[in-house]
Amino acid sequence: MADKKNEDYTIRMPESGSRSPFGGEKDLFIPSRPSRVAQHNTLVSPFAKIENNPTASILAYCFASISMTVVNKYVVSGSEWNLNFFYLAVQSIVCIATIEILKQVGVITNLAPFDVNKGRRWFPISLLLVGMIYTSTKALQYLSVPVYTIFKNLTIIVIAYGEVLWFGGSVTPLALLSFGLMVLSSVVAAWADTRHAGQTAQAAEALATLNAGYAWMGLNVFCTASYILGMRKVIKSMNFKDWDTMFYNNLLTIPVLVVCSLVAEDWSSANLAQNFPPETRNALLIGMIYSGLGAILISYCSAWCIRVTSSTTYSMVGALNKLPLAVSGLIFFSAPVTVGSVSAIIIGFVSGIVYTWAKVRQSELAKNSLPTAQPTMSASSQSNRDAANS
Repeated sequence: MADKKNEDYTIRMPESGSRSPFGGEKDLFIPSRPSRVAQHNTLVSPFAKIENNPTASILAYCFASISMTVVNKYVVSGSEWNLNFFYLAVQSIVCIATIEILKQVGVITNLAPFDVNKGRRWFPISLLLVGMIYTSTKALQYLSVPVYTIFKNLTIIVIAYGEVLWFGGSVTPLALLSFGLMVLSSVVAAWADTRHAGQTAQAAEALATLNAGYAWMGLNVFCTASYILGMRKVIKSMNFKDWDTMFYNNLLTIPVLVVCSLVAEDWSSANLAQNFPPETRNALLIGMIYSGLGAILISYCSAWCIRVTSSTTYSMVGALNKLPLAVSGLIFFSAPVTVGSVSAIIIGFVSGIVYTWAKVRQSELAKNSLPTAQPTMSASSQSNRDAANS
């Protein structure tokens, strides 16, 4: 699905390429083995250069992440759009179809058949996922991309304190500073947005739209945190690897989303014509299909970036990517450019860098000390590590 891959809570995809026997970064002191077939080497060398190029992996990840948010915003920003459940169902169906095709052609080799017992145990997590992605699309529908991006940082705070309460986590002073900057950037963004809306010709309607967006954003923050923390508690016992999390998430949410769409959404011909006007119908359908493919693209690019760079570099790229992501909203959707909005983007950008640096420092201190207890990891990192070790 789109948003769950767009929020840096991505699963690890199958990693390939030269790695050390201990699962770390590529050992620069061990020369690669010469190919037995020189002609084969010549044919694959251009692709191999791209595949092992750190810059290419970073650019690919940034493109995948930004394009997903832009496409999602484009689809749900129609003045008459009200088929969010249907949109998310299409994303899941496209994602499942793509996974099955990749499995049939041999690209995916480690996807186990669907297990009913595992599906039953994972279903509550899928329900949390439905809440997360639905509230995300609703918030994006009412808010501008820069404001949406800034407010998503608040999810990090809720997850961090959820880990403190339920997993014995800790918050360092540097992380606490980043949390303060995140809150400040959200306050500045809300102030700039409401001030601009109050100066428009239809101020009352614009303010009502913003208030609805903030309400959905608040719900999304808690739904996202609930999904991530809940997934951390369950994933280890599920013995999930690589593609399994994406497969079960999308497969189990399809019936829920379809039923919600049929029950809660208007399927009359008149409403369908409003949601898919002839002049934009083809573009909307292409965008909906791309959002399903983009979920897989983001997961692949995430694994690619980690493989050819490092986890630290990937985390920093995720923080730095918030700036072009926010700017894309100013470019593609004519979001208001004011002193307040630009200041909020900069503060949010800095808060992401400070938070990433805080996590790097915390990891380094844990490595250099002799722990008396198992160190606490973030929910997303723990989920990935549990899946890899199971």
